[in-house]
Amino acid sequence: MATLLGCESPCTGGKRRNCNSNIVTKFTSSKITGRGFSRGTQLPGGLLQERDKRAKWHGIPTLLQKLYESSHPNSDLSHAHSFLKVLSSQLSMEAMSFVTEDRKTAQESTFPNTHTFDLFGGVDVSLTSLTNTYVSVTTVNDDLVKDCLSVLYNCCICTEEVTKSLAGRDDFVLFLFTLMTNKKTFLQTATLIEDILGVKKEMIQLEGIPNLSGLVQSFDQQQLANFCRILSVTISEPDVGNDDKHTLLAKNAQQKRNASPSRAEVNQVTLLNIPGFIERLCKLATRKVSEATGANFLQELEDWYTWLDNALVLDALMQMATEEAEQSSTESSDESSLATSPLRHRLPQSMKIVHEIMYKVEVLYVLCVLLMGRQRNQVHKMLAEFRLIPGLNNLFDKLIWRKYTASNHVVHGQNENCDCSPEISFKIQFLRLLQSFSDHHENKYLLLNSQELNELSAISMKANIPEVEALVNTDRSLVCDGKKGLLTRILTVMKREPPDSSFRCASCRAKIVTQEIKMLTISQYVSLVLGATSYADQMFLLKRGLLEHILFCIIDSGCTSRDVLQSYFDLLGELMKFNIDAFKRFNKYVNTPEKFQTFLTQINSSLVDSNMLVRCIVLSLDRFESQTEDVKVVEVLSECCLLSYMARVENRLSFLFRLINIINVQTLTQENVSCLNTSLVILMLARRKAKLPFYLNALREKEYAEKYPGCLLNNFHNLLRFWQRHYLNKDKDSTCLENSSCIPFSYWKETVSVLLGPDRTSPCAIASYIDEPFMDLDRDLLED
Repeated sequence: MATLLGCESPCTGGKRRNCNSNIVTKFTSSKITGRGFSRGTQLPGGLLQERDKRAKWHGIPTLLQKLYESSHPNSDLSHAHSFLKVLSSQLSMEAMSFVTEDRKTAQESTFPNTHTFDLFGGVDVSLTSLTNTYVSVTTVNDDLVKDCLSVLYNCCICTEEVTKSLAGRDDFVLFLFTLMTNKKTFLQTATLIEDILGVKKEMIQLEGIPNLSGLVQSFDQQQLANFCRILSVTISEPDVGNDDKHTLLAKNAQQKRNASPSRAEVNQVTLLNIPGFIERLCKLATRKVSEATGANFLQELEDWYTWLDNALVLDALMQMATEEAEQSSTESSDESSLATSPLRHRLPQSMKIVHEIMYKVEVLYVLCVLLMGRQRNQVHKMLAEFRLIPGLNNLFDKLIWRKYTASNHVVHGQNENCDCSPEISFKIQFLRLLQSFSDHHENKYLLLNSQELNELSAISMKANIPEVEALVNTDRSLVCDGKKGLLTRILTVMKREPPDSSFRCASCRAKIVTQEIKMLTISQYVSLVLGATSYADQMFLLKRGLLEHILFCIIDSGCTSRDVLQSYFDLLGELMKFNIDAFKRFNKYVNTPEKFQTFLTQINSSLVDSNMLVRCIVLSLDRFESQTEDVKVVEVLSECCLLSYMARVENRLSFLFRLINIINVQTLTQENVSCLNTSLVILMLARRKAKLPFYLNALREKEYAEKYPGCLLNNFHNLLRFWQRHYLNKDKDSTCLENSSCIPFSYWKETVSVLLGPDRTSPCAIASYIDEPFMDLDRDLLED
């Protein structure tokens, strides 16, 4: 045996050290090459015991050997369980140290017990014990299964390679899903599956899970909520960074390569085919929780958040749900299953609320992803039918946006990777869901209540204009209840939040979280009024002081966040477009040259952020100039500083020049492509008035004045060629361009064709304004 291990003799200490080192070397080598030893059970027990103390293995190899020998189906499994408990205790201490405030990066930390366990084949031994044990149904075996799962999970926490190894065993992953049918081991199983799927190279196909539909339907509400943590990994497209920052060229090329549905999209369809799945998620998202108030409650909640930071709450919640499951002899899927548990009554009210919030975040996330998928219309219909929006409206004041200042504005954690509190996560996920629900969809009016819908109808009647079709078709039985609809409640929140605030904490992420809440809150209003411009929608929001609030935030608040300001600009544009009353209100608020100059400075500081507002002003000015028979229009045209500013052709040309100059084909993204469309709007309106040659010649003169002839016009020519390939693609929905501008898409296409005309004698073709030496129109920058 000594020869096998590479040791000449165990007589001297030096040789023992060599022997210890060689054992480790042999096992490490076998993991790399796949040859040689695979686990400690292949070595004599006496040798392991002899080397244990000097090598500081803490008896782990010997325990693994005993566990392996006692884990066969015909063995006394109580012995196996006793060995497993000892191993679990040793590994759990290291795992706890990893996830608490003492954690360090993997490069700085070592976890000797976990390393030894993995080195001597502990994962394989645990898997053998788990699969051999599960053939029994006794209580002892349930506990053994839980401890097996705990050992594997703790290994995954400390050693990513273990997680990757388990993720590569497809048969084991599917086996874990079968364990979820056992209520007593559900949470441990779900937690391990979530970790494994998070590192799996290829996304698992849900349709490959045996009897998935029956499995999901067997879950009670608590289990289904936890199962959403797993589902979030299986239905979300891989995170490749900020999607808005990816160039459209790269996106278009990827779409061509990946024409068939992705695995995530296939999984979404699989879930939607499970009977009752969406309905149960809606019930989970909207079920009520007992109200709690007062100073003691706030302090209690702060204490729980601190506990959350130390990750102890995860174990506590796991234990709570497990004990509740053991005390319940029948399975229930209604709301009373948790409320009637004896353990539930022993927990403080604040903990119940934190628990409720934590799983609602997961449920809302799954619904949000499904709303953004290919089956969006089907999901919309079901969410409306199951009254998700009225349910969330009823939760708004008591759970989603409670009027507390202390706990709502604290983000705990002192390290750079800290996460925001459950309440903040809940707010963000809630707003993202509503944004997905209301954006460009006729169901957006479900965010109002009956009285507010009647108000919209009255506005249309007074203005002698027809109601929009989406409003007429809204099912009144599915709208919000109560005195205020969800949209009005969000407006109240938005006006109450500081324009550019940050949470009071040491976390570097706190400000980002605050701005995201602010930005998403604003987006609800953009979503409501986006699409075909609705005068009634605009007046509904103008009557609630929204325009004045936005102008205050842009001009007077000192807001500097580009993301937040972009949302303000977008919303201001939608509120004011073609609405003479809005321009009148604007002029009343911006009543000094200083205020107007501040407003222009904010616009010009980042034209990518403000170009949609510029587009709105240009379009509105064009509309108003054709309505000179209306006395009010003529009055506002003559008095409004903003309309007067845009009426000057040199200012429109300045915007046009800058819009074309700040983008090119290689840098176009979803975020800045609007600059190209805004420049097109300016030129389309000029073409209507037969002034297109004047604008093109002005661009040529600007090039020569700036001493780079051909550069601007060549760039614009390439941008328009990309525009044709991008927007004339049959998969692209171009109705948003038509609806937002009230210019037929046929005129967009026609104008681009005229500008790209090859005839250099045409006064409306870009090529006519580029001198021959500076022509660069043959270079194809659009190749994939």
